[in-house]
Amino acid sequence: MSTWKRQLTISVLMCVILACVILSMTLIAFPLQNWGELWTTKVIDLPYVVFVFLLAVSIGLFIGGGQAWFTRRKMNYIEHQLEEISKGQSLLYEFEQHKELSIIEEKMKKIEDKFSSQAEMAQRLASERAQEREKSLQEVVIQERNRLARELHDSVSQQLFAASMLMSAVNENRSLEEEAELKQQLAMVENMIHQSQLEMRALLLHLRPVALKGKSLSEGSEELLAELTQKVPMKVDWTVEPLSLDKGIEDQLFRILQEAVSNTLRHAKADALHVMLIERDLHIILRVVDDGVGFDIEDSKTSSYGLQNMKERAIEIGGTLKVISLEGEGTRLEVKVPILTKGEEIN
Repeated sequence: MSTWKRQLTISVLMCVILACVILSMTLIAFPLQNWGELWTTKVIDLPYVVFVFLLAVSIGLFIGGGQAWFTRRKMNYIEHQLEEISKGQSLLYEFEQHKELSIIEEKMKKIEDKFSSQAEMAQRLASERAQEREKSLQEVVIQERNRLARELHDSVSQQLFAASMLMSAVNENRSLEEEAELKQQLAMVENMIHQSQLEMRALLLHLRPVALKGKSLSEGSEELLAELTQKVPMKVDWTVEPLSLDKGIEDQLFRILQEAVSNTLRHAKADALHVMLIERDLHIILRVVDDGVGFDIEDSKTSSYGLQNMKERAIEIGGTLKVISLEGEGTRLEVKVPILTKGEEIN
């Protein structure tokens, strides 16, 4: 039984019991000669006994309903505040009349301050790690090239090999008059080559250095997307605002953008891609939306290395990653990172 139902039931029972006690005391003080008078005596066309119990139930419902409504309102307030904390939003303590909630509000403030401190520490660590990565950039580039070489061998090379085998089969069957089969084979070759090109372009995105090399996140993102429009048969548009962020945050967001665009090219089969990088309500928002084939998020949570990698990068800088995808309707990826200034308290 829920809290409000319990309060309503208890209030009605208490009022009915109180009515019974008052009625009993009245009969003891003023004994009746004929008990039938309890039914024959009427108040507003109702027998006296029925009137007393209906009045008790009505008062119980009124009092219990008021208490249940007030309790539910307080619970909704607490639930809303906790939800805001879970989203990383700043709390607004605007219900000062809830004096009894002062202790809970103090605990919420401590939790909010703790999350803010953790996010600030994560961003500071990310910046320090970015500086360390710059010092060992050459080693990182070598490792990145080795990884790309393995992926190119495992994906693009196999598809190109299959395409070459089909081309050999087409050449051997040139003397046949089965035009339909020949066209089908040629269409398969064309599709494989097209997919291989997308795979190659997606993997080449990772050849970019880990660091932005003196460029801001906004400048690097616009350059990446502008280059993309010239190399892929896809409509690419973007909304990028000038931003001033710590080095670590910029590097991680840039890598998340690279990974998201790479996944779109390799798997989405999309015709359009939209990227948004803005600052709103003390948060940096990176959003990547495509109109591709989509996928089942539940099936991909445990098997997708790319999604897990992007989520870990977002957490490392104190942010959150949210992915919405419907099969046949595209995918929307959004990263929100709070802007924290050392020594400053967020309002």
